[in-house]
Amino acid sequence: MTALMSARGLTRTLAIEPPVTLVRDIDLDVSPGRFHAVIGPSGCGKSSLLYLLGLLDRPTSGNVEYRGADTNSLDGDERAQLRLEQFGFVFQFHFLLPEFTALENVVMPIRRLGRLSGSEMAERALNVLDSLDLADQAGKTPDRMSGGERQRVAIARALANDPALILGDEPTGNLDSENSARVVKIFQRLAHEQGRAVVCVTHDPSVAAAADVRIHMLDGAIERIE
Repeated sequence: MTALMSARGLTRTLAIEPPVTLVRDIDLDVSPGRFHAVIGPSGCGKSSLLYLLGLLDRPTSGNVEYRGADTNSLDGDERAQLRLEQFGFVFQFHFLLPEFTALENVVMPIRRLGRLSGSEMAERALNVLDSLDLADQAGKTPDRMSGGERQRVAIARALANDPALILGDEPTGNLDSENSARVVKIFQRLAHEQGRAVVCVTHDPSVAAAADVRIHMLDGAIERIE
């Protein structure tokens, strides 16, 4: 299977005294149609790796290729555009804008991309919400939704521009077991039924157990992949 994203020799070191290496010489392939879990103890570099894969940080050395193209040569605007078009991010905290409805929150990245009319944006956002059983929440602001509903709206926002790659940083960290299981099923469906690549940093054993690929990290490096 051809990798959607590949990291080779990926290293990130903070230029402080003494220097601190967050991620060390990582080689990793991220495949479409697969749910990848990144696991390991706190402070082992999981989130740092995710931010490098998501082009939110730049490596000190090594490179990340997306669809066979080296991303190191991209400037800040080009990286931001690639993220907007191709990547979807889901974090531990939903980061929904509280004054806007669920529909308006999901419309925001679609509007930033600027390819659809107003009615088309609303239709696209509503369809994504409906695919996550959230159509009845479209007109509600975050304070009128449960924690699980807010996180699913955050997933809908991540899916707004139909990304090929979903990156999650502890997306079930603030959820109870029932809602965690629901999020896991969504990630499995995104990978297995829709062919997206999903990479999820997690401390939750149930999330790791549900993944197709488990990437074990220790001290900034990949210990093993299973």
